[in-house]
Amino acid sequence: MSQLRYAVVGTGHRAQMYVDAITRTYADRAALVALCEPNPTRADAYVQRAVEAGAAAPSVWGPEDLEEMIRTERIERVVVCSRDDTHAEMIVRSLEAGVDVVVEKPLTIDAESARRIEDAVARTGRQVLLTFNYRYSPRNSALREVIRTGRIGQVTSIDFSWMLDTKHGADYFRRWHRDKAHSGGLLVHKSSHHFDLVNWWIASEPRRVFASGGLRFYGADNARARGLAERPERGTHDGAHDPFELDLRDDPRLAQLYLDAEQHDGYRRDLDVFTEGITIEDNLALVVDYASGATLSYSLNAHAPWEGYRVAVNGTEGRAELDVVERGSLVPDEGLHPALDPSLSGGNGTALRPVGERLLVQRHWEEPVEVTIHNAEGGHGGGDALLLSDVFVGPHDDPLGRPADWSDGIRSIAVGIAGNRSLATGLPVRTADLGIALFADEPSGARPAPAHAAATGASS
Repeated sequence: MSQLRYAVVGTGHRAQMYVDAITRTYADRAALVALCEPNPTRADAYVQRAVEAGAAAPSVWGPEDLEEMIRTERIERVVVCSRDDTHAEMIVRSLEAGVDVVVEKPLTIDAESARRIEDAVARTGRQVLLTFNYRYSPRNSALREVIRTGRIGQVTSIDFSWMLDTKHGADYFRRWHRDKAHSGGLLVHKSSHHFDLVNWWIASEPRRVFASGGLRFYGADNARARGLAERPERGTHDGAHDPFELDLRDDPRLAQLYLDAEQHDGYRRDLDVFTEGITIEDNLALVVDYASGATLSYSLNAHAPWEGYRVAVNGTEGRAELDVVERGSLVPDEGLHPALDPSLSGGNGTALRPVGERLLVQRHWEEPVEVTIHNAEGGHGGGDALLLSDVFVGPHDDPLGRPADWSDGIRSIAVGIAGNRSLATGLPVRTADLGIALFADEPSGARPAPAHAAATGASS
């Protein structure tokens, strides 16, 4: 079997999943030929990781040499997992150089760069795959199946609340994500996962967004208002520490990728979450109208005492409720490891808030029924392995339609992009006004059809 020749763009922590898949799990199908990374220490860490897996050492190139790398190394597919605001440039340049692209969410961070990707796909005819691993999580797939098979009828509304705790949520405020110019804020970087789930669950697309929110917990102003004492600028320091600080010396991998690499680019992965310079929100609420007539009410809190999410889907014939606890509590002296993100390896539970998940379906005039969720080994209940198989082997027949492409990526970020505009203006924003061709067929002044019209096929 011939191996497809891959290059990975961006060698931060997220790259590990792809490097390991190429050099280990799918080494018979894929070859890691090159890395595109400006920081030599970070690049070398992945060169060594590939060699330890038994692969040949990939060559290393700077972003300015992307096209030469693709040509010289005869690259056939590029995996983009660099900083969010660089995605569009790396995607467009790769497509124009004649290769397909796999990209970590989000696709990009604003409407202008989304338009450039849309245009490049149309001009080149190349593929762009989005890795929405939440779709593959068995609990989310189970809810998709409930809705798809009509057990609750036509969807009329969705209530969706996501809680990030003061371990995982805080981490977005100590790294590059804290700058909206780099990440698009949590509405784009984090919530694009959640908006993609809703788009996919109800098989519709967003039409209008109204958002409210702000920075109400993290940041220097909030720290002063609560009377917090002066704090070190970063978590890697000698002396007493508190639960909000990340000391990179405590984790060999983070030290290798970031602390040891600072000398080359000055990037600090461990800034204190109560310092100046944070331009993203930590509390957010949205109302989203959908083409199907459904309405989403969504909230995100990034400083909760527990981590998980709750989804309630109301339909014309009943209601489905998905409750997920990924980490039920935080112990102050536990430290920040082994995992900032509990969805990858599990977290602490309590008697009143045990770690776990439950999906209930209750039709009108019937008792609730619990839907069995079939998890497997690995991240996200075995979902990561399913995703990687679709990426590196190819998608299988899937009635749930889990594989995603650039158009799904645009539909997901459109909610966050419109939400950011709404935050800035205080007004609702229509996706048709973003200037993205995917939404251009919405008539001017259009409003979502009422639910009864959608149910009879009167709206698309």
